[in-house]
Amino acid sequence: MKAAPSNDRRSPVHLPGKPEKTESRDGWPVVLAYAEEGPGPWVVDLSHIRRWDIQGAELAAAAPKGLPLPAAPGGVAQAGGALVGRTGMRQAFLWTSGGKPPAMGPACTETTEGSACIALLGRDVLRITEKLTSLDFGNPASGPPFLLLGPFAHITCQIVVLQNEPAAAAVLVACSRGFGHDLVHAVLQAGEEFGLRPAGWNRLETFLALSEKARKPKAPARKPVGKSVARSRNKS
Repeated sequence: MKAAPSNDRRSPVHLPGKPEKTESRDGWPVVLAYAEEGPGPWVVDLSHIRRWDIQGAELAAAAPKGLPLPAAPGGVAQAGGALVGRTGMRQAFLWTSGGKPPAMGPACTETTEGSACIALLGRDVLRITEKLTSLDFGNPASGPPFLLLGPFAHITCQIVVLQNEPAAAAVLVACSRGFGHDLVHAVLQAGEEFGLRPAGWNRLETFLALSEKARKPKAPARKPVGKSVARSRNKS
């Protein structure tokens, strides 16, 4: 009897450390947490998240219906678990981190199996990236999120800067699958002096949730009505 084909997929990214909690997502082994992740900075394997390239002379018509599309190259749009980066007037990419992806047309090519993707999170991330690329992740004129294309660790990469605060940066880096090992090796070497450690998917979700909460403007404190009335009466 012929054996059924295996649905197990292998990530091109191999991080050191001891996985503490894992689960399978669409056949991908996903580490949710590592033992001793430490205070940061962290590197997270995102190779399991689904990714597509979108191309078309009329990009808005080629993209899945309802997908937010940045107006100009270098722009990044987010909607729920979807992240869209515009790489040119006729090209863009879509990365989805969960849930059912939108219906894809013929202009969309899935690249998940053929690429590697990692996230760098936390303090000193910008100092680490400075050792790996001449691209400016901390440019104050570029409000995050934004997209950069170019060499990172001498590898052509798609780079999304979600946050560029020195104490709490978040950078996503994707490259061709065959360069995944070299990318991680260079990142770990550059981050060694800053205590860079591998972290799981849960760390990414927690980090982004806390960062979003910190960015929300605080509502102005309301003055107690009763006390104000009482004071005005006493003055009169």
